[in-house]
Amino acid sequence: MPDFVPDLSIILTFALAALVLAITPGPDMALFVSRTMNFGKLHGFAAGLGTTSGIAVHTCLVAFGISVLIVAAPALFWALKIVGALYLLWLAIQAIRSGGGILVTRAAGRQPSFAQSYMTGLGINLTNPKVALFFVTFLPQFVSAHDPAAAQKLLFLGVEFIVVSIPIVAATVLFAGWLTTTLRDNAWVSKALNWSFAAVFMAFAATILLAEGRR
Repeated sequence: MPDFVPDLSIILTFALAALVLAITPGPDMALFVSRTMNFGKLHGFAAGLGTTSGIAVHTCLVAFGISVLIVAAPALFWALKIVGALYLLWLAIQAIRSGGGILVTRAAGRQPSFAQSYMTGLGINLTNPKVALFFVTFLPQFVSAHDPAAAQKLLFLGVEFIVVSIPIVAATVLFAGWLTTTLRDNAWVSKALNWSFAAVFMAFAATILLAEGRR
């Protein structure tokens, strides 16, 4: 198997985490639904393509930045992994406490172009500090400081995240009306998503902290 491909267990574990994150309501999902309800499915897909492009940018920045950090300051890389585990715990607690939900607002004014819908999605993703912080703290958990192919594996995982997310984006756009009603009117759906999100990331955080603590 090529050096840039992580172990199968890591690929499957990361896919599960990416799936849980992708189906958890947030600003990106709210944008897909809002654009679809107001301007049609093509605008929903355009916004989704924009946010996906933002994820690709975040992945590249993290992959090359982390690879430099591994070489220049291994101790800081170790500290980043610990901070990342604590951040995942915080995300899990927030998911349980917040109750989740999705905010969809009606748009006003003239209909935007597809390019404008794309740029809106890209802008929301790139300027969301939570997205940047998530990628900076989450992706490094899946590589070792001693792995010479760490940067390539981070890029592989970033592509995997996009591949997992694309069907969720498509389904969100295609079922925007039903999704909005379900998330607004059925509290148990939001709770189930939040608890799933919390469980996955609590498990990651615990595993990371125990593994790093034994070193």
